[in-house]
Amino acid sequence: MAGHEYTDPADRKPPVAEPTASDPLAADEVRPRPCDPAFKHGVVVGFDGSTSSERALAYAVGMAARSRSGLIIVHVANRLPTTVWAGCEPPVFVDVPDHRTEVLGLELACADFLAELPWILVERGGDICHELEEVGREYEADAIVVGSTHGMLSRVFGSVAGRLAKRAQRPVVVIP
Repeated sequence: MAGHEYTDPADRKPPVAEPTASDPLAADEVRPRPCDPAFKHGVVVGFDGSTSSERALAYAVGMAARSRSGLIIVHVANRLPTTVWAGCEPPVFVDVPDHRTEVLGLELACADFLAELPWILVERGGDICHELEEVGREYEADAIVVGSTHGMLSRVFGSVAGRLAKRAQRPVVVIP
């Protein structure tokens, strides 16, 4: 079964439950996003096309196949202007589409190792750790798989894997 891309806008707002006469506080609750049953209790994997994320994807494919569950591949797009990374104040936060997700989706659609496994590509924008955990919560994932990061930035700011392992509400598998 081939996967497909599922894109969420950065400024998404979950639908609000309809208030009922018997429960006046129901208007404040948020209705959970419905998900395909093939992906409920699946394996979430962070993927950006890097070597470490490719290794994480390979491990997650095996994990999902062994557990006979779906694979939720998450690409967190960089939606901040370059001036923010340079330390400047952004003039306006604009939701600019990241075309890398389309390219990654096409590459994944052609991958033979995903042919026998139900998978979906989810694009998000924002903090990588938060978005991976949020997707894991939405799909009630059994685990989140990420690749380890090496480099000066991860030493200074902390790696995505380390930050995710500290805050996640489900098992995190870090692939070296």
